[in-house]
Amino acid sequence: MKKKTIRILLYCILPIASQLHAQQSLSDSIALDRYIKNKTNLTILASWAGVNMVQGMVSATNAKGADKYFFEGNAYWNLINAGVATYGLVQLRKEVGKKYTLAENLISQHKLEKLLLLNTGLDLAYITTGLYLRERGDRLTNDKTNGYGGTLILQGAFLLVFDIVQYGNHRRNGKILEKEANQLQIMPTSTGVGLVYRFK
Repeated sequence: MKKKTIRILLYCILPIASQLHAQQSLSDSIALDRYIKNKTNLTILASWAGVNMVQGMVSATNAKGADKYFFEGNAYWNLINAGVATYGLVQLRKEVGKKYTLAENLISQHKLEKLLLLNTGLDLAYITTGLYLRERGDRLTNDKTNGYGGTLILQGAFLLVFDIVQYGNHRRNGKILEKEANQLQIMPTSTGVGLVYRFK
């Protein structure tokens, strides 16, 4: 009788244990994918910043009028981009080998997606400000305002595309995690409260 009971319990526990292991594997694989995507994106941002700083400083010395300020603005703006990319890559090193539970992974995923959506709003603000400065520069024949307006339009447009592509890539992982989390339910049991996995 005891052997039969133990066998029945094993048949019930093993699928659940297997599913929890699968969840951990899924969580780890998505965390790793997020790490790789973030590292790639920050490397792209650092490269963009480097090219713009060098090209901007060289071109600004040879250009005149609004073009001089446009190239100068690109160089200055990308000092910030370089700083953001460097800080991001340093912070990312802390993620190497880190293990996430499903809940922790979901929280990290949502934070990243919210940050990217916030960034897209800021990118649109940069472009709008740039358009205003260009119009004002043309109207007042002010080369500096015109040139810096062009910088904001270019850099804002790049960052907008950059952030939208990032959000789309990360959102796919977010949907997978959300689907997995929806399979879990907290339910009352005879001994209190338990976490129950709903099998498909």
